[in-house]
Amino acid sequence: MGQEIEAARFTAGNFVEYAERLRAETALLEEWFASGVFSPRDRMGGYELEAWLVDSESRPAPINEVFLKKLKNPMVVPELARFNVELNDHPQHLWGSAFSRFEASLGATWQQCTQCAAELDSHLMMIGILPTLKEGQLTQANMSNLKRYRALNEQVLRLREGRPLQLDIRGQEHLKLVHNSVMLEAATTSFQLHLKVHPKNASRAYNAAIIISAPMVAVAANSPYLFGHTLWDETRVPLFEQSVSVGGFAGASQGPLRRVTFGSGYVRDSVLECFVENEQHYPVLLPMRYHDGLEQMSHVRLHNGTIWRWNRPLIGFDYDGMPHLRIEHRVVPGGPTIVDMIANAALFFGLMQALMTAEVPPEQRLDFAHARDNFYTAARYGLDSHITWLDEGRGSVQSLLQEQLLPMARHGLQQLEIDAKDIDRYLGIIEARVHCGQTGAAWQRAFMALHGGDLTEMTQVYRRNQESRVPVHEWRTT
Repeated sequence: MGQEIEAARFTAGNFVEYAERLRAETALLEEWFASGVFSPRDRMGGYELEAWLVDSESRPAPINEVFLKKLKNPMVVPELARFNVELNDHPQHLWGSAFSRFEASLGATWQQCTQCAAELDSHLMMIGILPTLKEGQLTQANMSNLKRYRALNEQVLRLREGRPLQLDIRGQEHLKLVHNSVMLEAATTSFQLHLKVHPKNASRAYNAAIIISAPMVAVAANSPYLFGHTLWDETRVPLFEQSVSVGGFAGASQGPLRRVTFGSGYVRDSVLECFVENEQHYPVLLPMRYHDGLEQMSHVRLHNGTIWRWNRPLIGFDYDGMPHLRIEHRVVPGGPTIVDMIANAALFFGLMQALMTAEVPPEQRLDFAHARDNFYTAARYGLDSHITWLDEGRGSVQSLLQEQLLPMARHGLQQLEIDAKDIDRYLGIIEARVHCGQTGAAWQRAFMALHGGDLTEMTQVYRRNQESRVPVHEWRTT
């Protein structure tokens, strides 16, 4: 979905042609998996950070077009709404001082962006959901001027047969409303992590990402408020799922296969199963016709980009054109600070390495249904949640992180030969956050409870704390 398309309107013939090409590319992809053509170059990580442009009162500032024109950085691109942008970076080899390099690189891009925003009398913020956002700002007038977004909106509503999107989230309060566009999705901003994997490890990696989604979303939670309502610790999860609420083919439009999904199960033999499921069970949203060869997988990749699994397998290409496999982990919100996000990344990559190489595959020790239930429980209650872990053990996420997952992540990072200084620094931040229980979501709730519930004031203080670069576990509410 990061690539622009040529047209915003399509004919019935466009859908037929696209489906034919999608079937042909998926068949070739099956041959690729069978013959082992994927790149063995692995142990590389990367990220995408979605951020907010805000005014002096920390309200959404719909200026991304002029901002990006002034910034002139090809690694920073527009997002769905005019008040969002996405920061990208070159991938890093996961060894040595990888996380220090991530922090320095993201910090440099962020500094360039904040300086550019200041020249436009605005600011940049990283947070899962901007607390000052109002539903009335999520209009098509505030949609970024790209054809792919207009087409996405039109096609989602077409598949819904014109029915508006319904938002119904029960958290500490109950939010229920009707909205007439996919702009609700623009309220959810994340820090998406990418892990390039060896083809023989891809299935283990995909399943491991599913299993650790619950502790990752709990420890990173940063989205408790939406439209003035206090909801889940990570309200991005139900919001995103309901903002593009489209199911499978005709007759299954309200069925279990949703466009935003935790998935239908672990993969058994290969992540190819996800791409076959894409082709067989999800109607095409954007039937853009490419005129390149099947081996570019353009139609497979675009179609995959319109199915938002919380953990999504991706196909990319190395510098020499060899295809590779990546796992995209989408559960982590933006913020609260750069160092917090790099610490989240260190936890993720460490856990992935440890679980991928465990003697007994963890998917054999935890039913998929438990992994799925864990995820939604952790998104709702954060570090206060209780989940089922391997071998059916049950306990608090906070205790699980302290007693099992942090040591496991440390072991995984040591396997990757990450510098001890980096391991201590970034896992130390996670350890301190877990020990005191202060995630971004917890800090927001505590501030609101102490200061009388002024979302604008809270967001302003949040932004100043973010600019101080102090990790969230050290933020004060007084």
